[in-house]
Amino acid sequence: MLDLPAAPQAIRQATAAGRRLAGGWARAPRVQDALTALSCLALMSLDIPGLAEADNSLNGPLAALVLTLGAASLLVRRGAPWVTYAVALVFVGWLHELTLAQFALYSLGRYRGRLAGTFGVLGYVAFAYVMFTLPGWPVHRGDSLSSFLSLVVPIGVLAAGVGVAANRQDLVRALQAQRAETDALHAVQQERSRIARDVHDFVGRELTLLSVRSQVLARRAAGGAFADGFDELSEAARSAHRMLNEIIVRRGVDGAPTPGLDALPELAERSECAGTPVDMLIDAAAYRLSPIRQAAVHRVVQECLTNAAKHAPGERVDVRVRVTGGHLHVHVRNALPAAGPAAAPVSAGTGTAGMAERVHTVGGDFSAGPCGGLYAVLATLPAGDLA
Repeated sequence: MLDLPAAPQAIRQATAAGRRLAGGWARAPRVQDALTALSCLALMSLDIPGLAEADNSLNGPLAALVLTLGAASLLVRRGAPWVTYAVALVFVGWLHELTLAQFALYSLGRYRGRLAGTFGVLGYVAFAYVMFTLPGWPVHRGDSLSSFLSLVVPIGVLAAGVGVAANRQDLVRALQAQRAETDALHAVQQERSRIARDVHDFVGRELTLLSVRSQVLARRAAGGAFADGFDELSEAARSAHRMLNEIIVRRGVDGAPTPGLDALPELAERSECAGTPVDMLIDAAAYRLSPIRQAAVHRVVQECLTNAAKHAPGERVDVRVRVTGGHLHVHVRNALPAAGPAAAPVSAGTGTAGMAERVHTVGGDFSAGPCGGLYAVLATLPAGDLA
C-alpha cells in the first residue's frame, strides 16, 4: 500500500474535521433557527419591488428593514411560536405577505402540536378572508374568492400539516430515547442484582467457611497462646458476613431498604382493610434473623396475603413464623372458599414461583398447595446466626 504524501493527508484530515464540525454546528437549534430566518427573508425579498407597487407604499430600503424584522421573529419560534404567528398575521394584513405565515404555521404545528396547528390555520384563513373582503387586496394574491381560497388555504394546511408530522417524529424520537434510557437503567439494575447475588453466594460462602475453620482451629488450640486469636478471627468473619447481608438486602436493587419482619403488621392491617382478616404470630427470636432471611419471610407472607385476597376473599389467613432447632419455619394457611370468586382474578401465575425462588436462594425448602380444605404454604429456612 502506497503512503500518501504528508500534505494531501493533512488536507484530508482537515476536510474531515471541518465536515464533523459543520455537521455538529448545523444541528444546533439556534443555528437552525437562524438559517430558517435567513431562508424566509430570502423568499420575502423577492417581493420587495411588489411591496411598493401593489401591496404597500414602502420603498426598497424600508421594505427590506421591515421584512428583516419580521423574519427575525423566527428566532423565537421554538419557545414562543405564537409571537411569530402574530407577526405573520400583521404581515398578511399590512403587506399581504404570505411567506412568513407558512413558516409561522409550520412552527406552531412543530413545537405546539396538532391542536395549536389546527387553530393556527383556522385563524390564518379567517383573518386573510377578512383582509380579502376589504378594499386594497392585491389582484396577484387572488382577485376572486375561488382563486383566493386556492392560494391561501393550501399554504396554511400544508405548512401546518408538515409541522404536525415533524412534531410526531420528535415525539417518537423522544420516546425511543426514553425507552433506551429505561432499558439501560433496567439492565444496570439487573446487573447490580446479579452482582449482589453472586457476592452473597460466593463471598458469603467463603466467609462462612473462614468462620467455621477458625472455630475448628480455636478448639484445637484450646489452652494455647493462639486460642483467643482464632476466636476473634471467627467472630470477625461472622460479623463481616452479617454486614454483607445487611448491605445487600438493605440497599436493595433500587437503593431502597428491603422490608423485613417489622413490616408484616402493616401488611396484615392492609389485608384486613381489604376484607381479609389475618391472624399473625411471630416468635421474638425471628426478629434477630439476618436481613436477607427477614426479607425472604416478608416476600412469602406478602405473596400469600395477596393470593388469599385474590382466590379466597374474606377467608381468615393464619400466619405463623417460628424459630426452632436452628431453622426458621413460615406457615401460612387459609380456608378454601366453597365457590370461586365471581370474576376470575388477574394473575400472572408467577407468585408461587417467586416465593419458592426467594426461599431456595437462602438454602430453604418450600411447598404450597391445598391440604384438607385449606391452602397451606410452608417455608423452612436455616436460621443462621441470630443477631
